[in-house]
Amino acid sequence: MATMESLIGLVNRIQRACTVLGDYGGEGMSLWEALPSVAVVGGQSSGKSSVLESVVGRDFLPRGSGIVTRRPLVLQLHKLDKGQSEYAEFLHATKKRFTDFASVRREIQEETDRITGKSKQISNIPIHLSIYSPNVVNLTLIDLPGLTKVAVEGQPESIVEDIENMVRSYVEKPNCIILAISPANQDIATSDAIKLAREVDPAGERTFGVVTKLDLMDKGTNALDVLEGRSYRLQHPWVGIVNRSQADINKNVDMIAARRKEREYFETSPEYGHLSHKMGSEYLAKLLSKHLETVIRQRIPSIIALINKTIDELNAELDRIGRPIAVDSGAQLYTILEMCRAFDRVFKEHLDGG
Repeated sequence: MATMESLIGLVNRIQRACTVLGDYGGEGMSLWEALPSVAVVGGQSSGKSSVLESVVGRDFLPRGSGIVTRRPLVLQLHKLDKGQSEYAEFLHATKKRFTDFASVRREIQEETDRITGKSKQISNIPIHLSIYSPNVVNLTLIDLPGLTKVAVEGQPESIVEDIENMVRSYVEKPNCIILAISPANQDIATSDAIKLAREVDPAGERTFGVVTKLDLMDKGTNALDVLEGRSYRLQHPWVGIVNRSQADINKNVDMIAARRKEREYFETSPEYGHLSHKMGSEYLAKLLSKHLETVIRQRIPSIIALINKTIDELNAELDRIGRPIAVDSGAQLYTILEMCRAFDRVFKEHLDGG
């Protein structure tokens, strides 16, 4: 029997094949939409990028003001054995292996601009990035544009609705696991991510809540009501994250060191110490990986059924329009003879019918 890790790898390969064939969701049921995935949802400046980089253990995402993520980023993480060198690969540049993660950031920006231009437009065509590292778990995440409330200069008036419609097209699918990112220094009742998650998953069965920026809360306040599920209850546990400070980012503080600093924060915190074993980016990654594995196993029969149905439909279409003719002379001769036999059969049936 295939291991859970190989199941996630199999889904990763099917997702890449879907993208190459132009299937990345949309109208009607598609194979892409049948595959379990984890969609990362949050408002702009919610700490979404920092959470992803903490999970990966590397700086690799473009940063800036306004809409930075303008195309879905399908991030596939593959765990390597300890001591192996980490690297990244893009689906659109399969022959190039990236070992410098600053180059990964530039490539994401350039590939985004290739489709959307230098404008602030968005596109639903995903970028596929695979990262192989000893510091990750086997996991696939889809980073979506940050939800926003107003259009800024250079953006079309429809950008607020366009982004929400794109994010909604992912999270409303029953096979999508929602990772809802909310900053701790904002009232959870006004969280864009939780508002959308509540609309598409009212029972909270597919939603994982993440609270970022816990260390930036006003003195004397904490997020225990949220983390312990009293403010808004989900079927899955809330996870608290401590993002790197802007000073740490400016100093290029190593992400592995930042993870260690995050662990120390929770372990020594008077408010969150009793929850420290269920907090932090490392725990979040393991939690999501385990849940994704479980969902994939549950969905295997329906995925196989959809693939078989699609194959049958394609074979029927090929039979209708004619099979491709092989290039070698023997196969071409065989095809000609088959056509002659078919003509002979039809001609005889016509004569027999008078």
